Amino acid sequence: MNDGDAAVRVDDLHVRYGDVHAVRGVGFEAHSGQVTAVLGPNGAGKTSTIEVCEGLRRSSAGTVRVLGLDPAAEQPRLSARMGVMLQDGGVYPGAKVAETVHQYAGLAGRGVDADAVVEQVGLTDRRNATWRSLSGGERQRLSLALALTTRPEVAFLDEPTSGVDVHGRDTIRGIVRGLAAEGCAVVLATHELDEAERLADRVIIFDQGAIVADGTLAELRRGHDEIRFRTTADVDLAALAAATGLHASRVGADEYVIDAPAQPRLIAELTGWLADQGHPIDDLRSGAQRLEDVFRRLTTGGTS
Repeated sequence: MNDGDAAVRVDDLHVRYGDVHAVRGVGFEAHSGQVTAVLGPNGAGKTSTIEVCEGLRRSSAGTVRVLGLDPAAEQPRLSARMGVMLQDGGVYPGAKVAETVHQYAGLAGRGVDADAVVEQVGLTDRRNATWRSLSGGERQRLSLALALTTRPEVAFLDEPTSGVDVHGRDTIRGIVRGLAAEGCAVVLATHELDEAERLADRVIIFDQGAIVADGTLAELRRGHDEIRFRTTADVDLAALAAATGLHASRVGADEYVIDAPAQPRLIAELTGWLADQGHPIDDLRSGAQRLEDVFRRLTTGGTS
């Protein structure tokens, strides 16, 4: 496929578990050469949707094509070209790192250098360690290594940086961006909005079994500007609103946000009022909302 082609195409997908309608008429595309982040609260339907795309779950209705193939009916053909990173790893506890990667690479038959993959994910020093002895972050990196053994044209990565330290995160981010640069369609499921903001070319947000947003970060943020500032923790927000018309919300111990464009008049009113009240400004920023704010605005925060 050429860069920009739809490697994953989902149309009117429904998934039911008995009386529970978990996914309701979902449709989206993920393109070659891009990282598509799939976000949503627990129980929003994103995991069920991705499992259908991977061929691990059958749909109740709708059409799914991955690399032009039906994941349910053509699983063997698709598996040879697809990388899947499961959050729980699915590795035998006594299996050793290098041996496991070699085994997966051999089964994939795509000519991947297993030792190079172990090095790529930063596990060379742990090549003889067993799965059970690995830290949570090391297990995540091994799971990613296994997904790379197919030299994937499409890769489904579930929480790839969960539990990974700072340096490991940098390694994984580089691998993810490298996959996309080589033309792979990367579908990244994550609860870590900062990772999505750093990596994603496109963001899809699920809520209550449906897609509530689908677009680039710039598209999702458009029209939702904010003023964010830090000061003392005892700001009287009602008094601020009464005096200036600015309605602020407290989002941290000493951090506040106002959903408004950073017009000079508004900034002057805010800083003037804070100064009059004896509240020093430690930080003042403005611009488009962060992905976290977009997510909070669009989702219910369900936990089912």
